[in-house]
This record gives sequence, C-alpha cells and structure tokens, in this order.
Amino acid sequence: NGQYTVKSGYWVAQNVLMTEGEKEVLEPSITKLQAFAWKIKAPSKICHLIWQLLTGYVAVTRNLERRNMRCDNYCPRCGELEESVTHAIFECPPALQVWTLSSTPSSPGLFPVTSIYANMDYLFWRKNSIIEPEQDRDPYPWIICGGNIQLLGTRNFNRRESALHSEVEALRWAMENMLQHSTCQNFGTDCKELIAMIKDPHAWPSFATELERIETLLICFPNFDIIHVPRARNQFSDFLVKTARSFHRKLHFIGCSVPVWLPSPPQV
Repeated sequence: NGQYTVKSGYWVAQNVLMTEGEKEVLEPSITKLQAFAWKIKAPSKICHLIWQLLTGYVAVTRNLERRNMRCDNYCPRCGELEESVTHAIFECPPALQVWTLSSTPSSPGLFPVTSIYANMDYLFWRKNSIIEPEQDRDPYPWIICGGNIQLLGTRNFNRRESALHSEVEALRWAMENMLQHSTCQNFGTDCKELIAMIKDPHAWPSFATELERIETLLICFPNFDIIHVPRARNQFSDFLVKTARSFHRKLHFIGCSVPVWLPSPPQV
C-alpha cells in the first residue's frame, strides 16, 4: 500500500542505496586521473573523451544497462558477452590491433590490463619511465603555403616499422591539423609511394589499418588532392624534418613562424 516505517526506510537507505557510494569511498580516488585528462596536449574533444572514459560516461552496453536501458549486452564489434569501457578501448580485438601498431610499449600484465584506471595511469605517467629519451623518433612536418607561410608544424614520434609507415603517419597528422586549423585540402609530399597508396589502398594490404584511418579522414575533405613535390623544391619541410630528428626529447610544435629555439631555416 506504499506505507513503510521509518526504520525500514532507514534500512533500505543504509543497505541498498548506499552500497555503491560506500564502495566508491573505500576505493582509491580517481580525481587525479580525471584532472590530468584535461592537461593532455590534445584537442579538447579528445580530453573530454578521456575524462568520460574515466568517469564512466561512455555509452558502452555495461553503462547503458546500469542506467536501466534495455539493450543487447554483447560487444557489437567482436561479440563479447559484455562491453565494458576497458573492453571497448583496450581488450576488443580491433582495439588490441591499434595498440599493437602504436608506439606505446605494451607487455602482458603491464599494459593493457583489465582496469581502465591502471591503463590510464600507465599512459599518463608510467609509460614515460619506460621510453628512453634518446630513443629514435620519426619527425613529421607540414606547412600551409599561400605564397607565404601561413602555418607550419613539426613533431617527432617513436620510430615506426618502416619509412613508409612514417610517411602515412605524417600525412594523417597533417590532415588532422588541417581539420582543426585550416580549410586547406591540397597536400604535397616527396614520397611517390604514399601517393600511390592513397589512390589505390587495396594494393597495399600490409598498410590496411593505417590507410583505413586516412580513408576515414578523407570523408572530411571533399576536394582532397595530393601531389608529388621534389625534395629540392621543399627545402623548408626538409629543414623541419632534420630539426625534429635532432631533438632527443619529445617535440610537438604548431605555429605561424619558426620559433627562436629552432635553428634558422634555409632561405627558400
């Protein structure tokens, strides 16, 4: 009849409704992880996504079920019986392939593991103690030109499997930056193989994962074009490559002019 005593209501509040809250209090705090998510040098959308992963606000089937939303609990990508945040980002076969191909060191029992918080802790802090500062890095430069230099960028990453892998990664990074900072849709490269890969990706099955990322970005470039530019005519980009390679620490720069802490570029 909807009536209950104060004693029974108090019991429900203490033994049923407070269970999850008490559990969170007893567990280690994730506040530092959540705060650091906003300090990552990445677009704000990526920072927001990482914060959502840590906070449990990503619409995986486990979270939807907890909010009393009826849905199939299995993972839509691999058929796993339950899709958790950890499974979607770190354990699902497509996700595992991405982490394997990335420059992030991985090891059984170290990364990735079954805890989303342990994985993020590894990516935020512990990974840096494993990667040696003097480890070889691949430089990725790009320049937007319209008669004069409008915007340029250079960055170095851990060395990839081959030089061609680095070329694909450099193009991907340049395209992502154009989406954020410019309306430019014309690209140039001194790598003829890269142009061939973009025009006929199915002829390069060993680069299927990398080219799939490029094809996803191409959706945002309705007038995309890429041409071959001989290195002799692209001395400024070549200068950025050599400069980034000379850095024995992480380098990530985007700006309208060469910063004072970089060597003087060639007069082109």
